[in-house]
Amino acid sequence: MKYNFLAFSIPFFILLIYIEFAITKKKKLAGFELHSVISNLSVGILERLLDVYTGALFYFIYDLLQKNYGLFHIKATPLVWLALLICTDFVWYWYHRLAHEINLLWAVHIVHHQSEDFNFTVSARITVLQAFLRGGFWCVLPLLGFPAPMITVMLLIHGLYPFFTHTKLVGKLGILEYLFVTPSHHRVHHASNEQYLDRNYGDVLIIWDKIFGTYQSEEEEIEIVYGLTKPLNTYSFLWQHFHYFIEIFVAVAKQKTIRGKLKTVFGKPETLDPAARSEAERIFHVKQSTESIHKPLNTYVKWQIGILLSALFVFVLLEKNLSPILSIVFVLLSLLTLINCGAIMERKKWVFNIEFARAFLTVSSLIYFTSLDGLIIATLLFVTILTTSYKYLENRYLNLIYR
Repeated sequence: MKYNFLAFSIPFFILLIYIEFAITKKKKLAGFELHSVISNLSVGILERLLDVYTGALFYFIYDLLQKNYGLFHIKATPLVWLALLICTDFVWYWYHRLAHEINLLWAVHIVHHQSEDFNFTVSARITVLQAFLRGGFWCVLPLLGFPAPMITVMLLIHGLYPFFTHTKLVGKLGILEYLFVTPSHHRVHHASNEQYLDRNYGDVLIIWDKIFGTYQSEEEEIEIVYGLTKPLNTYSFLWQHFHYFIEIFVAVAKQKTIRGKLKTVFGKPETLDPAARSEAERIFHVKQSTESIHKPLNTYVKWQIGILLSALFVFVLLEKNLSPILSIVFVLLSLLTLINCGAIMERKKWVFNIEFARAFLTVSSLIYFTSLDGLIIATLLFVTILTTSYKYLENRYLNLIYR
């Protein structure tokens, strides 16, 4: 039996999130709205789940690039590790800056900035697409000659640090403010205040912002407003991921020339037609519910996320021993659960379709791993339900959860 001990980072981070929540509550501070926390964790769960595969893919790519196209063949020494840290952070700075300055890249990164709270859970708002994008930028490292094992270890270390900069509980850190990215610096980066926009792109080192003119210190007299300049106003898991791509598509469709279309795709976010958001929401009937969610329904959502986090720990721990079919089933069940939670928080009626699909996949999978004949029987049973009792069950379900 092989184990992936990186799985233990999951309960470790959950513990730190709980400690931050307890301190925030004790100090009677705002910043841990339930649905925002669930939304943040939902984005992070999918990325962490698929990171098992994206991490392995990029290790292969980095190894291939370094061995076949690397300018040098670098061996690990203390100075080389330091050089790799500096190079990694430098590449991150430019990836991060470009992700704020080019619409197509901002469509991938925007999810990280949607939360109007600012706490440790916001650090989890990294999408699978963003993981791919920044992994592509880091391909320059093996081309320089850094070997894949070193890069992989460094990316783990580099990825750990920013978790601790997503908090309002830590003030300015004195002399450390001159060299490292601190929570104060990163609060500025996540602010939607006009004077703070597009500042402090660094991840570990703040020196890049000071060198390239994007540094901004946190001013005590300015109350920070977090989130997007135009709030998204939805907890929909799918809409959070894809709304900006759709807005770009809507804006591009209105352009008459190829040059105009390209300028829309690769232009700056502030130049995108503001009406594109409203048009996209109209097309897909996106509207946040104004009705409050009663306590039992909130509890149902919390239990789903809690169980999924526990299952994610087991999956990551044992992923090297799981069959491809079992892994695919777990990924699909996780995705359906995340969509389900977002739909419930938005009080969507189509949530029953997700529940039905999840139940069908669960039962079918359990039977598949025990009896092929049983799978055929289960399929016929679900087809019968689908054709005879689906509408009745849907009405009963919606009445139960939405009262």
